[in-house]
Amino acid sequence: MRGVSLFRWSWRAIVLNCLLLAAAPDCFAQDMPLHDVLLENTDWELVGAGYKFTEAPAVDAQGNLYFSDVPAGDIYKVGADGVVTAFVSAGPRVSGLMFGPQGQLFGCHIQDRRIVVYDPSGKFKVVANDLGCNDLVVTREGNIYCTDTGKKRVWLVRPNGEKQIVDTGIERPNGVILWNDQQTLVVSDSAGRYLWTFSIAADGTLHNKQPYYTLRLANGASASAADGMTVDSLGRLYCATQVGVQVFDPTGRASGVIRKPQAKFLSNVVLGGPKFDTLFATVADKVYRRTTQATARPYFLPPGK
Repeated sequence: MRGVSLFRWSWRAIVLNCLLLAAAPDCFAQDMPLHDVLLENTDWELVGAGYKFTEAPAVDAQGNLYFSDVPAGDIYKVGADGVVTAFVSAGPRVSGLMFGPQGQLFGCHIQDRRIVVYDPSGKFKVVANDLGCNDLVVTREGNIYCTDTGKKRVWLVRPNGEKQIVDTGIERPNGVILWNDQQTLVVSDSAGRYLWTFSIAADGTLHNKQPYYTLRLANGASASAADGMTVDSLGRLYCATQVGVQVFDPTGRASGVIRKPQAKFLSNVVLGGPKFDTLFATVADKVYRRTTQATARPYFLPPGK
């Protein structure tokens, strides 16, 4: 009888533990919960409004924010004082921006199918022509990866302008970002529920493709509307999606979802500001920011700087 009693007690303990795990998964599932990112009594603040469609947030070495109003062909700069000023007015439509080596600002001219680099006055020169380019990321070595959404491709553009298709098959490749070690590339699929990772070889080509991050979907949805991404100094990844800013730890486990500043389409996020602890979000006709406990470090800075 004693053996039977012990069996019953063990079985009850197992059932109880399972119920506890189901009731409070965030307590057990991951080591980098969302409350390590968010600050109490801090919410989204409006940076600017009245735009047609905001996208392409990028930050320079000082943490100044640049973003585009795509249909208008405008690029804006937001300084440390929060003041929004024009950088480019009525130019080509820009769907992606990213700073690279030597502090150069690279951009995707989505309609003109080219990647360009801007000088401090806002003038540009062409880096690569005749390729689909929705979003881009630039390595310290100057390699550019861009997403060709309509043709389900990812391009590599080398510093000499040579271009190469390095992946095909993601349904709608959209956002693209690097891990901090610059050995892994992440591509979002706006038509699916995964963020795909690739190992970057010494020659810049991509290998070991896998669906590393699994996104939460809106009720009844089959697509995540995943778009732009950013990575903080601890390796957490932040992705703009239909349900909000989804945050993941470096192992790919979900930390939680930061709600959107407004119900409209959330296109992109980036960490910037003087301390690189401000999360900026481009949301349709507006740009928002919120201070966090996280910090980031621009890719283009040399190690240790």
